Amino acid sequence: MTDRCGWAGPEQIYIEYHDTEWGVPEYDSRTLWEKLILDGFQAGLSWITILKKRENFRTAFAGFDPNLIATWGDTEVELLLQDAGIIRHRGKIEATITNARAWQKIEQSDGFDRFLWRYVDGVPLTTTYADRALIPTQSPLTVQISKDLKKAGFKFCGPTIIYAFMEATGLINNHLTTCPRHVPCATFARDPKEVWPEGL
Repeated sequence: MTDRCGWAGPEQIYIEYHDTEWGVPEYDSRTLWEKLILDGFQAGLSWITILKKRENFRTAFAGFDPNLIATWGDTEVELLLQDAGIIRHRGKIEATITNARAWQKIEQSDGFDRFLWRYVDGVPLTTTYADRALIPTQSPLTVQISKDLKKAGFKFCGPTIIYAFMEATGLINNHLTTCPRHVPCATFARDPKEVWPEGL
């Protein structure tokens, strides 16, 4: 595959992430939450740093089971702060527990997947950028989603984090038009009526 999005490389783990995962629409509530948490950990760091540690994160955070993590407290925080395999940032670790509890509330009342996909009417936003330099780092939509998530109790979910999250989970297809993944990722979108038979 040639003419990938410019950020994808040169390391193989980055290329594989771009070629198989980034921009593919994600509809699973738990997986969406996991990716939001990892994007929160990325704040101030490069994504490749998080990507290389992702399996360590999954082990440390019990497979990113929000229902389990929601029960954690100071003991688990202190243990995680000793885990060299993850980003040992107290604020981000504590925010993960807080965000697990916030996820539970949304999941029970509405479904976290519905909550997020409703912002785009269940259909990924598709852009037509040919130059990565032209892609914004946030938008009025991500500002609104950020505000709504914070109101719901989430932390580490600023507009820039939300924009990166939406790109990663396919709520926005921001593969460059010159990238061979632009068209395939658009075709991976599912019919909202099949995903949510009862409607968004």
